[in-house]
Amino acid sequence: MSAISMNFASPRMLLVAGGAVRQLADVLARFGLSRPLVVTDPFMVGSGHVRHCLEPLERAGLAIAVFSDTVSDPTDIVVEAGVERLEVGDYDCLIGFGGGSPIDTAKAMAILAAGGGKMRDYKAPFAADKGALPVIAVPTTAGTGSECTRFTVITDTERDEKMLIAGLGALPLAAVVDYELTFSVPPRTTADTGIDSLTHALEAYVSKRANPISDALALSAMALIGANIRTAYAEPHNAAAREAMMLAATEAGLAFSNSSVALVHGMSRPIGAHFHVPHGLSNAMLLPAITRFSVPGAAARYAEAARRIGFARDGDNDDTAAARLVSGLEALNRDLSVPTPAAYGIDEAAWTGKMALMAEQALASGSPGNNPRVPSAEEIVGLYREVWTGAAANR
Repeated sequence: MSAISMNFASPRMLLVAGGAVRQLADVLARFGLSRPLVVTDPFMVGSGHVRHCLEPLERAGLAIAVFSDTVSDPTDIVVEAGVERLEVGDYDCLIGFGGGSPIDTAKAMAILAAGGGKMRDYKAPFAADKGALPVIAVPTTAGTGSECTRFTVITDTERDEKMLIAGLGALPLAAVVDYELTFSVPPRTTADTGIDSLTHALEAYVSKRANPISDALALSAMALIGANIRTAYAEPHNAAAREAMMLAATEAGLAFSNSSVALVHGMSRPIGAHFHVPHGLSNAMLLPAITRFSVPGAAARYAEAARRIGFARDGDNDDTAAARLVSGLEALNRDLSVPTPAAYGIDEAAWTGKMALMAEQALASGSPGNNPRVPSAEEIVGLYREVWTGAAANR
């Protein structure tokens, strides 16, 4: 066995439990924090869901402020507005409450406030290791894993590019993971965030930067998702399924934060930037075709993933299991009503016209370099073309 060399980073505290959000003030107190700025979105405020976060803080007598101008696919403009809010207040921490977008916004605010300049100054491969304030993450969806990763993704509005920001400055101090917050998540979001988690786990496991700890977390997450995603989609109030999906999202987040994502994410971010497709959904659109392309680079690992997810049997040889992984992903997309880009409403001429630029942006992100089979720009264009035609869904 070769010597192991790895660097594993995680939040200092992970509180995982049903009803955990009610302990939020206690979490802050453990770290001597008492003046939070809660970063959330207009839906959380308008629907009243933000009260789950605010009430325990109010009961503890804390001074609370709310920044709720975040948007899906967070932008550098919103992050800059958040930093301006930070500068006029007296805050000692940020609480990211919501899906991946508010949490990513809070993380980016901490990084930009620490160093100044523009958000693009921190784009990978820059090591964004400094944050002005600690972030406590409270996810309300089971998918992004942002509550425990050292990444945030922010759109550069001038260049129409989703930027990967990576470093310890993006790593939350603590995460409060409460599956009860996901009961109200609608089926479409449940599906998209669930496949996002599955993509995180699968890519972490097949990544060239995988390590023993990320492997264990990724395999556990894949087993939980395979056994529960359809139930969570069909039965939103099924507590056991919701709990399993929330735990899987956190495990997958820890896995890919310390391994890496790969080609699916590299190709997914440009789709989100140019066509405003939710991140988990664009991952789902891509996942079967890219898995088929990638299998020759790590057939044994893809085969084991198929067995853990439940697409293949323990006795299947690697070739059979890997083939069943691809067909299983296609079937999962059908069961969860994942649309093709055309069915989503994207114009064919616009998609075709952007393929070369999207391929360039995908490669520039660095994520495709972690893939078991590293594509050329021409091969990425071919994959975008295949996904457009729906070939992956119709084989």
